[in-house]
This record gives sequence, C-alpha cells and structure tokens, in this order.
Amino acid sequence: MSTIHRVGILGAAWMGPGIAEMASHKGFEAVLVDRTQEALEAGRQAVEQSLNAQLEKWAITEVEMRLVLSRITFTTDYDALSGCDVVIESLLGDLESKRESFARLDRICKKNIILAMNTSTLSVTEIAQATSRPTRVIGLHFLAPVVRTQVVEVVRGLKTSDATFRESKAFVESLGKTGVEVYESPGFVTTRLILPMINEAAYALLEGVASAEGIDTAMRLGFEFAHGPLEMADRIGLDTVLLMLERLWRDYGDLKFRPCPLIRKMVRGGHLGLKTGEGFFKYDKEGHRLH
Repeated sequence: MSTIHRVGILGAAWMGPGIAEMASHKGFEAVLVDRTQEALEAGRQAVEQSLNAQLEKWAITEVEMRLVLSRITFTTDYDALSGCDVVIESLLGDLESKRESFARLDRICKKNIILAMNTSTLSVTEIAQATSRPTRVIGLHFLAPVVRTQVVEVVRGLKTSDATFRESKAFVESLGKTGVEVYESPGFVTTRLILPMINEAAYALLEGVASAEGIDTAMRLGFEFAHGPLEMADRIGLDTVLLMLERLWRDYGDLKFRPCPLIRKMVRGGHLGLKTGEGFFKYDKEGHRLH
C-alpha cells in the first residue's frame, strides 16, 4: 500500500469522530462519512467539544485546534472515500448491515487499499467475505476515548495477509498508538476480559455485596484502574455492554457472559450511563461524575 495521506472513516455516531480527530492531530487528511447530515453535525460537535476540552487544559493552542478541524471533511457522499488510502468502518449495526457496508466500500474504494473495521465482537472473517479483497480486510479495534487510549487491537481475520497486518500495524503506530496483534476470536482480548469483570460487578451490586461506590473504589484503588468496573460500564454505555455480553454469550455459550439482570433492567429504564447522564452513577453535561 502506498504511503497513507488520506484516512476515510465511515460512521459519525460512535467512535468515528474520535478516529477522525486523532488522524487529523497526526497530520492526516480525514474524511468522515455518514448517512445523514444530523449524524455528521453530531460528529462535528463531538470533535469540537473534545478539542475545546484540550484547549481549556492548554494541551493545544487555538491555531492547532483550527488546523485539526480544517483537515477533517464531513460529508454524506460515500464516493468521497474513493480517494482515501485507508478506510475504517465504524458504524453501529449488526453483522448483516456491516457486510452490506463493506460490499459498498469494496465497490467504491481503490483495490490496493486496506478496509478496516472498528469492532469489538463481530467477525472480521465473515465481513471480509462480502468483499473481493478478503486479504486486505482487517480489524482495528480502537478503545474509547479514542484520542487518549494508547492501544489498538490489530485483528487478523482468517484470510488477512501478512502484508495487510504489517501495514495496518505501522499505520496504528503512526497515530501514536501501540498495536497489539490479535487473532480473531469473539471479543478479541480487551472486550473478552473486561466484560466478565463488569458483569460480575453488576451481580455484586445486585446481591448487595457492596454499594456501587464501594465496588468501584475497591477495584480502582486495589488494582490501580483509572475507573472502577461500574463506571467503565457507564462510560462504554450500558446498552453497548448488554449488546456485547449477549453476543459473547451466544458465541461462547459460557455463563460468565450471561448478562446480569440489573444491566438489562437499567437499559430498559433508559439509564444508559454517561450518554444519558445516569447509569450506575450520575454525570453532568461535561461527563464528570456527580458525587
């Protein structure tokens, strides 16, 4: 693959804005595509909020902020991805909708480029089969918050070539991240290991073993986590946690992935965590926990 200058991101409603911001920070031109203007506007606001937060902390200057924004194109035109050197799909959706997206990307994008999917649980191998280039399809699992989290899982599908893996890992490292090689398995490494801990923390709360504050304090201070497992769940989104647990429960058939009834109850009640201002804890509009 030729030197990467232009990065395409499909999906502005989830991790896409963070990936676009990060790529622009590192000097790449970024093209953020979504189906609706509303999703793109929300994506633009997410990038601006992130940059404003960095500006307030003196992490960047106003000139740098304007430069980052100037390198990101927000558009509903899928054909804008045709000029990109790598495309990262980051849409919300199930396996079939992802396959449809990749089939469309396969038709639009140059044949020599890498098509990457940002997923935590879906099969890279199955989605690659929807394209004419399964050797050039790979998983790049970015973790939230994208700009600050230092690791990206570089996930090989069954037919991902060695060259595709090497080029993808080099690209991840050019973003200032550490790429970890992972062979496809449901949940990869990070999701497979963190979900049982979150699920068990919810069971401990349900059973009255300790309060939410007590559980998170014990785990945060005892194991030097930035956040306890229940706050992690809030920041991921309890609806997303539930969806991922259900997928892993289905794929592995292991009871450790059976979603805690408390998580399901909270999702049904619309208490989704940070995105709604209330989950296991409450949050202000800036995403800070309320005590």
